[in-house]
Amino acid sequence: METATGPDQSPQTAGPNSPDRQNPLDRLIVALDFPSTADAMALVDQLQGTCRWFKVGMELYYAAGNAVIERLRERGFEVFLDLKLHDIPNTVAGAVRSVSDVGASLLTVHAAGGEKMLRAAVQAASAPNAPRLLAITVLTSMDAAELSAVGVADTPAAQVLRLAELARAAGIDGLVCSAKEVGAVRAQMGPDALLVTPGIRPTGGTAGDQSRIATPADAIARGASMLVVGRPITQAADPAKAAAGILEEIRQSL
Repeated sequence: METATGPDQSPQTAGPNSPDRQNPLDRLIVALDFPSTADAMALVDQLQGTCRWFKVGMELYYAAGNAVIERLRERGFEVFLDLKLHDIPNTVAGAVRSVSDVGASLLTVHAAGGEKMLRAAVQAASAPNAPRLLAITVLTSMDAAELSAVGVADTPAAQVLRLAELARAAGIDGLVCSAKEVGAVRAQMGPDALLVTPGIRPTGGTAGDQSRIATPADAIARGASMLVVGRPITQAADPAKAAAGILEEIRQSL
């Protein structure tokens, strides 16, 4: 397999099971939120090997399927498959098994699906080559008012901690939570938990449709393991420069 190339890059020895938390390249995940493989790979090419991790979410996966993951893996990149699986336990377990051999390193399920669903996902992910599972807690686009509208009276922070504990009890490998809650989750889950934080905006960036955001340095300082960044890189005039700037913010915070 061809390995990704770029500044300070070499064939990987540190993956999601043992990330090098002192290496910014192991801390940044670029979100490929595009409608086609061609659009996604064009962005990958523009990044000129600056990044090691890419997120494939629902928009791209539903359009391109496993092929886009295979393309990324052939080029030596690590893939975070963000499908937010949420269904009855048997269906979620089947979905986990269906993507286990594709080569993604991380896969998301919704903690709100409940402990039985989470345990079924964990069992399905016990096969060789299966991705590590991350549980979604509360979407970074939601605030207290939106949680209340769907029947959750607690604050986002309280709901995140409740779902984090539920996921841990079910055996999930890590969590996705906003930078606003990641400090409390880190305290609850311990130093080795894999905590992935979206809603990241570089210093001076705009919030967009995110309600609970932070800069890269803030998120790292609060305890995030890895950061997901989309539009500040993908919609930048110079994506490689934007990615390099975020990597530098991460580097300075380590």
